[in-house]
Amino acid sequence: MLAVFSTSRRARLPSPRRSLSSSSASSAPTAGTLSTHFDRLVDRSSALSWNDIISDLARHGDYAEALRAFSWMRRLGVKPDRSTFPNAHKACGCMGLVWVGRQIHLLAHLLGLCPDLFVSSSLVDMYSKCFELVDAKKLFDETPEPNAVVWTAMIVGYVFNNRPRDALGLFKESLALAKVEERGGNIDAVSAVAALSACSRMSERRITGGIHGILLRLGLNSDVGVGNTLIDAYAKCGDLNLARQAFEVMNLRDSISWNSLISAFAQNGRSTEALSAFCEMFSRGVVESSATTLSAVLFASAQAGTLEFGRCIHSLVVKMGMGNDVYIGTSLVDMYCKCGQLGMARQAFDHTKNRNIRSWSAMIGGYAINGCGLEAMEIFSSMRRSGLKPNVVTFVSVLSACSHAGLVDQGRHWFSAMKEEYGIDPGLEHHACMVDLLGRAGKLREAHALITSMTLEPDAVIWGALLSACRVHKDVKLGELSAQKLFELDPKNCGYFVLLSNIYAGAGLWTEAKRMRVEIKSRGLVKPPGYSSIELRGRVHLFLVGDKEHPDHEEVYRYLEMLGPKLTSAGYVPDTGSVFHDIDQEEKESVLGVHSEKLAVGFGMIKTPPGTVIRVIKNLRICGDCHTVLKLVSGIEGRELVVRDSSRFHHFSNGQCSCGDYW
Repeated sequence: MLAVFSTSRRARLPSPRRSLSSSSASSAPTAGTLSTHFDRLVDRSSALSWNDIISDLARHGDYAEALRAFSWMRRLGVKPDRSTFPNAHKACGCMGLVWVGRQIHLLAHLLGLCPDLFVSSSLVDMYSKCFELVDAKKLFDETPEPNAVVWTAMIVGYVFNNRPRDALGLFKESLALAKVEERGGNIDAVSAVAALSACSRMSERRITGGIHGILLRLGLNSDVGVGNTLIDAYAKCGDLNLARQAFEVMNLRDSISWNSLISAFAQNGRSTEALSAFCEMFSRGVVESSATTLSAVLFASAQAGTLEFGRCIHSLVVKMGMGNDVYIGTSLVDMYCKCGQLGMARQAFDHTKNRNIRSWSAMIGGYAINGCGLEAMEIFSSMRRSGLKPNVVTFVSVLSACSHAGLVDQGRHWFSAMKEEYGIDPGLEHHACMVDLLGRAGKLREAHALITSMTLEPDAVIWGALLSACRVHKDVKLGELSAQKLFELDPKNCGYFVLLSNIYAGAGLWTEAKRMRVEIKSRGLVKPPGYSSIELRGRVHLFLVGDKEHPDHEEVYRYLEMLGPKLTSAGYVPDTGSVFHDIDQEEKESVLGVHSEKLAVGFGMIKTPPGTVIRVIKNLRICGDCHTVLKLVSGIEGRELVVRDSSRFHHFSNGQCSCGDYW
């Protein structure tokens, strides 16, 4: 008789009446322990009674206790049957105990149960989850006339082991077999979900569309699980319109359907649509949200800069009793940081229990983008004192903090310490942060030397950081070199041509600047329009440069006109260098006056009561003239202005900016 756990190198099992700390930690409260089930056994010699116990324990995730029950069943001489093995195999697979699984497999073989499709499918699943794909495939191949469950187990096994092409190959093979046999017995909703999961891993639109067409012909598209996975598959391909269509045509939707759509929009930068979908979900009475969904909504709120919406989600999190979830806590930290609310971010951070490396990195990164470099480094020191080792993401946040605060020496130290103290090879993002740090500090030659010494191939982000620094410090020669590299790496990006044109214009080289603008037109490139947004009473208002479409634009322009003399009295002189066109001075000053961030701030001034903090989100980097104006406005009006541009936050108060004019 084969005894599981019987080898000498494994510990002897305790009595089922003894509780095990190792297993109880992973068990669900409703599952109960083996001792509880043992006391309730009506017939300890009945396989049916033991099967119920093993099944109940495995179903509730109490896998160690399920295997212990299987062992005691054998010790008492009870013979397992075809219903016993699948749950035992499931427990082995979920715990990764392939050596135990092999023993149970041998026992099933000795009892003549391996040809059984129920047992075979569970073995394929077990070996797959233990990353033993060779054994799983061998079992699959040796199974006579495998049914849909066995086929699906093997397809899922390939997906689980990150072999999506093999999974789809097997799916197509099952389709061919079903066609030959003129039946669809090997294809069901579960196998369809597995195939679409493989599509999600591959992120290829053509393949996803092909599988979708097959499922339509088979009539499987009406299944909720299939529809939910299809949404995710199209989203991973970057086709959010088709993801939305897949959602819209579903006859029946559950909370997962809504959550999948919201996550798809949030993770692909379409934050407004993610927030709208979340609101629509609640308006339809679907209130079941997971930690993953709420984190996605908070992420979308962070990207859109909708502080009030984020606060509402925070209140919802508290009402749902999910405030202690580390993932939601980290998302709250990120949201408040990206809305410029460092005080609330720190509170969320301090209230997050069991903080992980992501929580610490989010807080460090939050201080970084808000220009609080010293505070970021203090949090970094606290993290190291707590015993957590920084990872690659943490160091990106640390180096970013050094860059925004001009902490050159600290940045150099931690860039070197990554490899020397922590054994982490700096990646492209770390090099980009260092180039940005050195470039901002005017150390352009050192930044260029760092790029040329890289073992990795520098990407567009790294050369772009150097090009931006060349514009700030008016280095034409190095700017031309950087731009040439960028034209090769990303020839369709209009921004690099604009930057070089600005460098030429700043140096008074109007012929070269004009040549760049001609080049932009000849290549058919389009510069993304600059815009600024402001949230007011739950609604986001968008302003373009020179905007005259907003319903309140006339009132905004009157305010800015009234503000002009006050700015002049405060010493304002238009920075016409921010307008890189060969036009007369008066026209340059006129262009400066209608920049989108000025319009958004003006709107905030006339629509909010005195003392209200005005928060503006800008998609591009704030220009020097707007930066000067907003500093003066904060002092003239006695208001705090918070502007998030594409690079960082600027907190304007009492005529000063948190960046110290270093951005």
